[in-house]
Amino acid sequence: MTVSVLRRVATPKKTIAGAAVALAAAGMALSSAPAHAAAPAAAPAAVAPAAAGSPKEIAKKMIPDQAQYAAFSKIVSHESGWNPSASNSSSGAYGLVQALPGSKMASAGSDWKTNPATQIKWGLDYMNDRYGSPVEAWNFWQANGWY
Repeated sequence: MTVSVLRRVATPKKTIAGAAVALAAAGMALSSAPAHAAAPAAAPAAVAPAAAGSPKEIAKKMIPDQAQYAAFSKIVSHESGWNPSASNSSSGAYGLVQALPGSKMASAGSDWKTNPATQIKWGLDYMNDRYGSPVEAWNFWQANGWY
């Protein structure tokens, strides 16, 4: 009688252990599939295309309204002198629009350190979100010396 009770208890454990081994083997087989068999990877979030030309030329293409471009240009001239690698060693601000910290611009593209178009896109989004437009951001900058 005790032998049959032990068999009944032991059999489900063996079944569970066998199933676990089978699942692990299946998982290993699936994970070793070639990369091209996997689902396509998602594209990086909002990477601005690498644009040809100077940062000013890129901004002119991205900001067709002359008044908005002029205001954006004044801010960038004051903040970075149109240098996409400009860095403020005391604050850590970086880029054309002196984002603080510079890594915030990663939301506009993973190439934020090197692509002026990405920095311009982030700067425009920031000015529009915080002030309503580059013109309003420039008005704030004139009154406060920062934006």
